[in-house]
Amino acid sequence: MPQIKRALISVFNKKGIVDFARELSNLKIEILSTGGTARALQEAGIPVRDVSEYTQSPSMLGGRVKTLHPKIHGALLAIRESSEQMEEVRKHNLELIDMVVINLYPFLEVTEKEGISLDTALENIDIGGPSMLRSAAKNFSYVAAVSNPEQYPQVLKELKENNCFLSKDTCFDLAVRVFQEVSTYNSFIGQYLAKQRNQKFPDILNLSFKKRAELRYGENSHQRAAFYQEEKETGLSAAEQISGKELSFNNLLDLDAALGLVSEFEEPTAVVIKHNNPCGAGCASSLADAFKGAYRGDPLSAFGSIIGLNRRIDRATAEEIASPDKFIEAIIAPGYEEEALDILKTRQKWGKNVRILKINRSLAKEEWDIKKIKGGILLQEQDKETYASENLETVTQRFPTAKERDDLLFAWFVCKWVKSNAIVLAKDKTVVGVGAGQMSRIDACLLALKKADKRARGAVLASDAFIPFPDVVEEAKKKGITALIQPGGALKDNKVIGAANQYKMVMLFTGIRHFKH
Repeated sequence: MPQIKRALISVFNKKGIVDFARELSNLKIEILSTGGTARALQEAGIPVRDVSEYTQSPSMLGGRVKTLHPKIHGALLAIRESSEQMEEVRKHNLELIDMVVINLYPFLEVTEKEGISLDTALENIDIGGPSMLRSAAKNFSYVAAVSNPEQYPQVLKELKENNCFLSKDTCFDLAVRVFQEVSTYNSFIGQYLAKQRNQKFPDILNLSFKKRAELRYGENSHQRAAFYQEEKETGLSAAEQISGKELSFNNLLDLDAALGLVSEFEEPTAVVIKHNNPCGAGCASSLADAFKGAYRGDPLSAFGSIIGLNRRIDRATAEEIASPDKFIEAIIAPGYEEEALDILKTRQKWGKNVRILKINRSLAKEEWDIKKIKGGILLQEQDKETYASENLETVTQRFPTAKERDDLLFAWFVCKWVKSNAIVLAKDKTVVGVGAGQMSRIDACLLALKKADKRARGAVLASDAFIPFPDVVEEAKKKGITALIQPGGALKDNKVIGAANQYKMVMLFTGIRHFKH
């Protein structure tokens, strides 16, 4: 349980540091500091002892070497209960340092700016800061390592209440945070430098996330869970929750799927997600009509769903969402008219509970897809390509009408977000049937046709991977499907195309597959 008598303060982020240092000084704690931090504290009238005076060594190499000194690290690493080490402390005239208050050069923020040179990036790699933090954190039984301004209030409170002592538990927690933050900092540097060498898949991959929230439970109530976000807020971590109950693990999974699918479209679009699959989606000239069509896709499955929209929600759309026959768990959209928000929040029975989120669509894109497997992770690029326009080929004798082509491309975009094997049926840019997660393509087809029922007549069909046999074409024809879109590439492509020609159906090949697991 260290008593804090001397603190070394060196921070880039000076938020709150003057007030914190003043309180430390009022507690008769001696303050060592250097560079800009020392100047800021001195200008505020706080007594400061310069590190150069303490070490009897000047700052060197334009400030590159200030605190890399045995007197600093010896004063941090000395084990106070070791008579041998304390004898060395006396021999070398070391003055023990009981606390460091340090945060690091903003490497990530600097390197995210456009046009930053490698030299500028290298100058923003902090050396002295991490070194002192690590020394202090290693010796947490005797030294406190404060690495973040958010820690100042709690540290100060404990110092005031305990005659300048900090508990070993507090110092242990501070040390854990130090090693986590320094590891994160190093991972940013490694990732940046790997990019400079065009290493898309580096030999060593370090991933860093910070805890956003602890969740009530995971996919099931017996599983513990938490939500971790990247350092730079993107996707759902950048979303603002306006109202409603706290988000659950499953809510976040489904919101992510909704955000991904709805971001594929430029025209007004609504999607309905259930268990990470779209059970409805629609594009229309108005957002209200898009939502009506999307919800009609499978109203039974849509009960308790997540909905995503790619336009600011207006009154008409809010009234559709809040109609008495619907139950929605969460809504995500780029914005809400004030009147629309009032309608959603005051809807009887679920208005206070429905989770309403606002997101900047430009922050919804992700570069990488990560999947955990036992013993490691799988890393892949996000499936960004929907189809290669030069490979979009009509392989049948009949070509699509303009309406069929629009519906085919709409169905293809939706199919990309359905778990494989996937079949999507659509008509008038609205999903009418989905067959998701089936082990055979024909079963996915039959399920989608069953969901669509009579609405299948005049609809089109999208398949996320090649159609291996003519059976899918034959079943689709029975229910009135007029056109199909698929990657192509099966051994029996000729037979599949032949069946489509026999029934005067259209078939497009995209040349690209969209498996989703």
